Parts: sequence; C-alpha cells; structure tokens
Amino acid sequence: MAEIQPVRGWRYNAGLSEHIDAYVSPLFDVVSEKQREALYRNPLNSIHLSVPRGADAAGEALRRLTEWQQTGILQQDDLPGIYAYYQYFRLPGSAREYCRKGFMCHIRAYDWAENVVLRHENTLPAAVDDRAELLARTQFQTSATHGLYRDDDFALERYLDEAIQDPLYETEEDYQGARDVLAVIQDAAIIRRFQQLLAAREVILADGHHRYEGSLAYRQARQAADPQATGREPWNFHLMYLTNAAADDLRILPTHRLLLELPGNLSDEEFLGRLEPYFTVLPKDDAYDLPELIAGKPWAFGLYLGGQAYKLRLRPETHDQLNWDTTAEVKALDLSVLHFFVLEKALGIVGPDAQRTWPGVAYVRTFSECLTRVDRGEARAAFIVNEVSMDEVERVCHSGAVMPPKSTFFYPKTIGGFLFTSIRDDDHDHVFHSPFNSGV
Repeated sequence: MAEIQPVRGWRYNAGLSEHIDAYVSPLFDVVSEKQREALYRNPLNSIHLSVPRGADAAGEALRRLTEWQQTGILQQDDLPGIYAYYQYFRLPGSAREYCRKGFMCHIRAYDWAENVVLRHENTLPAAVDDRAELLARTQFQTSATHGLYRDDDFALERYLDEAIQDPLYETEEDYQGARDVLAVIQDAAIIRRFQQLLAAREVILADGHHRYEGSLAYRQARQAADPQATGREPWNFHLMYLTNAAADDLRILPTHRLLLELPGNLSDEEFLGRLEPYFTVLPKDDAYDLPELIAGKPWAFGLYLGGQAYKLRLRPETHDQLNWDTTAEVKALDLSVLHFFVLEKALGIVGPDAQRTWPGVAYVRTFSECLTRVDRGEARAAFIVNEVSMDEVERVCHSGAVMPPKSTFFYPKTIGGFLFTSIRDDDHDHVFHSPFNSGV
C-alpha cells in the first residue's frame, strides 16, 4: 500500500529555532488577511515561502529560499529521519488537554485511482495550479499535508513517545492555541518498522487536498518530460503528517453554514414554508441551546433566522428523495441532507457542482459568529450542524465518493515552518538514504 521514506529535513538554524514561535505560520488556506500582514512584517517568517506574494510570487519564494539556504538561515539535517510531531491542545469549555500524535515523512504521491491515498473532498483547479507552480519553481515543500492511517494496535506510538522526550524545538502557543513539539527518529531499524506498517495501510487525506494535488500535477509533468524516470526520483514524493485514525485525540470540529442571501428575496416566512415539507420545524426560546439540542441526533440542525431559533429534524420518509448520483454512505451524512433539502429543494441551487460555486453560502466554524452575523444583517440565516465522525469519514472514503464541501475541520491544524523538505534531485542522492530507497 503506502510507501513512505525518511527525509533530511530543512529547518531553521539553531539560533533561530530557540525562538521558533516567531517563524511558524498557519497553512495557506486558513491564514486570515490580518494574520498574513502581521507575519509578512517578519522577513524570516515561513509565510514568505508558503504563501509568497508579488507579481511573480513563486519566483519571489525561490529567491528568498535560495538566500536563506546560502546564508544558513535554513540548514539541512545530516541524517534522514522520521519527524515526530505532537500537538497539545484544549477544546473550548473543556479542561482536558489532548495530544495529537503523529509523524512527518515523505509519502509517494499516488494518483487517486491507485486507491492508496484516499480523498474525501473535491478541489478547486485554480488553487491546485497555484500550489503546483510554487512546487515546480522551488522544488521545496513548505508544509505537510495531513494523512490518516488506522492502526488499532498503536504499534508506532511507543517510538514516537520516546522520541518526543528529546525535542528539537517546541512552540509556546501557536496561532490556534496549540503547543507544537518536533523531534526526530534516525534509527534505521525503527524507520523500517514505520515503513513496514504503512506498507499495509491506506491513507485518508484529512487536510491539504490542494497541496497534495499540486504534488500530483508536478510529478505528472516530470514523468511526461522524462519517460525513462525510475520512480525513485524525489519528485515522486510528498511531505505528509501522518496520524493514527484510531486515536482518541483526533478531533473533527463542525463547520456551520451561513446563508448570505435567500434566492428570489424570499421572506423568512416563505423560507420556513419551503422547509416544512421536508423537516419538522420547532421554534426554540434560546439560540444558544441549539448545539445541545441537536447533539448526537442524525439529520438534525439548528436554524437561526430573523432573530428566532429553530430546531430542524428531517422527516425520515423524505430521505428517499435524495437522488444525487453518489454512494449510500454520502447520502447518510447530515451535510448531504442539509445541502440537498435546503440548498437544492428549498432554494433551487441544484446539484453539488452548483452549490460549490454558489456565492450565497459561507462556511463558519464558530457558533457565536453565526448568530452575530445574522443579527448584524450580514447573513439571512445560519444552519448549525453536528461534527462529522471519523467513522463517517472512513466509510465515505472507502466508498470511493467525496463529501459536501467543508465537511470536516480537523483540529488543530498543522503549522508551517516546523519542517521543510526538498525534492531536488541532488538532495536525494545522499549516502544515508540508500538503505531506504529500495522500498519495502
């Protein structure tokens, strides 16, 4: 199944690593404009490589990367390794500290059709092209995508736990409130155990679909340019953070839906009238009770409309009307029900493709923000949803289908700037790589 390889990571030099908080950055697709501006003011922050800007953004990233490598701002580790990466975090309203355990390495960039790396959402071509161009110009991977493998025996965690006792560095607190810790495993025998376990596993792509498809596009371009390629070239590989789907510390948070407009300038009463053939609609006194009222209930949603809260529950006999050309696993999802019966049946936005591009819906992770934006008149309605479970993600991926957009928000996000890797040919030809190059 999945082939992984250790990497000779590029990292900030020892002096800068003592202040690593100043150089890490959010992933390119979650960083806000305000965060970006603050980070850009630091000339050594990793955002200059991961989200470069300018008329020739990719060229600017290459120029800066070359300068940082030549002046020793970034330095490459002497030995290849697998990098343990732990994230300690708390969820709002809970005193429990979670620890998501995982490791970073290179994984072969498999085409989707090979069914080794499985996706659960579609991508936007423009965003893929942007990531592919940056990778082609720099041949440098600036942030790991997030993949999930399942190991109910937790065979690798003891090696990770041992390594993390001797960290390379750690953040005090990143932008999302998590504490990130990086360590490295360079024992060849242990690395082979990681390879052997993953060789029997599929990997579900949790986060980073655009970056992963950027790697696929670059690999395909290089293959087309060199029909004699062996498959061992570094551009065949992709930087990934792998975590165990069996772990209790893997959290998926809900992403609520804001309706910025109601097509046809529907009134609140008309909109409710269009929902009632499909849902039982119960007014509620306090909007802040909605998350608790729908928790754990299938096909149940909170609605905040015109200052009034409602609990919605799909009428079970109507579910058979969900006639999208997809699998039963996708049709069973709360969000499929919401998108079909609200966006398509009630509002006339027909089909997943039209819904993905419709500007009238926004995706918001914070419950209180949903209520505030409706009260301010920035949105007409808010739909509050339950989180997707890991079991649902796995069942959908193994069915070969994809979820509605913005179905999952794996928390916390990985950060950029902790570890970089090169896919240049001359970086791969290193004597210490040879024990790992023959595959498993």
